[in-house]
Amino acid sequence: MRFQLLGPLALADGTDTVVLQPSKPANLLAALLLHANSAVSAEYLQRAIWGEEQPATAKAALQTCVLRLRRLFSRHGVTTSIEAVPGGYRITAAPPTLDLLGFRDRVRRAAGLAREPEAELCALRDALALWQGSLLANVRSVVLHRDEVPRLAEERLRAVERVCDLLLGLGRCGEALVDLWTATRVHPGHERFHEQLIEALYRSGRQAQALAEYRRVKGFLLEELGVDPSPSLRRLELSILRGEDLGPAGPAAPHVIRGETVPLPATRPSTDRGAVPVTDRGASPVTDRGAAAAGDRGAPPVAGRGAPPVGDRGALPVAHAAPVTDRAAVPAAAPGTTPVAARVAAAGTDAPAAGTDAPAAAFRIGAVPAVPHFTGRAAETAAMTARLTATSPPEDDWPLTVLVSGAPGIGKSALAQHAARLVRDAFPAGQLLVPMTRADGEPRPADEVAADVAATLGASGEGRALLILDDVIDADQVRPLLTPRGEAGALPGHAVVVTSRMGLGGLIATHGGWVQRLTTFTEAESYALLLTALGAERVEAEPRAAHRLAALCGHFPAALRILTARLLTRPGLRLADAADWLGEDPLARLTLTDSPDHSVDGLFDRALGRLDPRLSEAFTHLAQGPPALLDDQGPEDEGPVPEAVRERLADAGLLEDGPPGPYRIHDLLRAHVRRTARTRDRRTEKV
Repeated sequence: MRFQLLGPLALADGTDTVVLQPSKPANLLAALLLHANSAVSAEYLQRAIWGEEQPATAKAALQTCVLRLRRLFSRHGVTTSIEAVPGGYRITAAPPTLDLLGFRDRVRRAAGLAREPEAELCALRDALALWQGSLLANVRSVVLHRDEVPRLAEERLRAVERVCDLLLGLGRCGEALVDLWTATRVHPGHERFHEQLIEALYRSGRQAQALAEYRRVKGFLLEELGVDPSPSLRRLELSILRGEDLGPAGPAAPHVIRGETVPLPATRPSTDRGAVPVTDRGASPVTDRGAAAAGDRGAPPVAGRGAPPVGDRGALPVAHAAPVTDRAAVPAAAPGTTPVAARVAAAGTDAPAAGTDAPAAAFRIGAVPAVPHFTGRAAETAAMTARLTATSPPEDDWPLTVLVSGAPGIGKSALAQHAARLVRDAFPAGQLLVPMTRADGEPRPADEVAADVAATLGASGEGRALLILDDVIDADQVRPLLTPRGEAGALPGHAVVVTSRMGLGGLIATHGGWVQRLTTFTEAESYALLLTALGAERVEAEPRAAHRLAALCGHFPAALRILTARLLTRPGLRLADAADWLGEDPLARLTLTDSPDHSVDGLFDRALGRLDPRLSEAFTHLAQGPPALLDDQGPEDEGPVPEAVRERLADAGLLEDGPPGPYRIHDLLRAHVRRTARTRDRRTEKV
């Protein structure tokens, strides 16, 4: 007996299939199967069954639903049991008994066949064959369709993208066109499919049809979303107009699906000499033009289309060019191109960096990208640029270090990249954005980072470079890189900007440096962001509503960017109506419906997931309790939370400086914890 989730919820035995009728037990079964082999809390199951507004008898009714499911299993000969575990329930399944697990297992096996494109293609075709129609069409759960279905759909789209890239790489453009005509019509806003379709048409010798498809996509984007095509699509159009050879499809860059590394489309060579290379196809985030870049790398992208996301880790990663491992193979830099940019543009191999075992394509170092429509942080920007261009004493052998720290989604990476671009003339060897975490959130070892940087920079002697070590986890990760000149692992003569959620006081104490701690926007900065993102005409027509929207977002940069992204797709919506709508449930509505990972809830979940479980539990207690818990005296009936705990939470960016008192929790973060009201130890519970 098999469970089927990838379509209508059903039980299958051989060729016989029983599609379950919409019911509360069906909601329960779907919620359990989506988290098979993990304990699922009773609270989550109740929300999946009844939604956010639950009856007073929900706990007892949940037990009744479990009993009805067990009877259903017995009636159809299902041997799988629903286990009661502390705090909830668990169902056990394996790839042969649950199609979702089977799909992910086949995708993982396909990833291991990256050197055999035909075999990989067959494995992915087998995986996609498990999908049977509209996801959970017979499950009437608002929570599951809001939180889970989009994630599953994204997994399928990634696999379809990979199949089409394999077909293009194998020269089977005709087969790719069959899939792409359907994909582009079903998902008209998915630019990656349009790019693949246009490329397939052009490679098939149908230049006129390829250009006509580009014009159709451009018209759709302008009329429906009010944005231009992404830079990669525009570059492709330019190549077609010039009649250029696109070259063979190269090896693919890995991507992660549900924690597993799988390859995705490779870099297409740029047609503009000396330009920054085109990012990995399929990994390029589609963003909305006109929004201010105010978050950190990985936060919901809102800035100019094709701009790298600049929010916290966990969302779509920036795709970087591979490090150059053979300096002799690097061509001379084009006029106006820095040595670093030339090496990045010349990097066309996916070979690992010297001295590392991990594929270089997974954590590529790249030139620092521009941050379109950067807004606010004027004082911080001025201070950083002055510091980076200041002359160091000749006897100072330590690298010039600037630390940018702050809460998740506060704008650390955006500020670092913006300041770096402003001082690029002071660093003739170029500037590098160096990711310091892997796709799964684990820190990259210092020796691996040093090897990648050395391979990209090449031998010294071409002047100073500026390195942005982005998303550093702790001081030990970066300390070996900041050694004096002449020592192993040093970055001689270069300047270093470190971005981290942590305060990294130990690093500053031992190695010196200058600290820029970021807080939320001021009211004026929030209003300026809305002006930049939405346009003066729309915002100045309703200034009070604009200020109210900024207040509802708590002047939090990531929240403001998500909001502007939603408003850009609704140009006819009055800001006053948007404020009323957002005020009803800010957390639920500060998310991008077509990309659920881009949400305030997701941002905070990922941040809390990095904490030690005991520290996470302490923070949950603080956020759910009265504000007096943050005082030195604490409430009369409970006493204070130890100062050491509060200091660690402040260092992690989760507590802000007062008033009132020495600490406070941002209203959105407090609301998030109170709403979820569950322990965030993701190693023991997956909800």
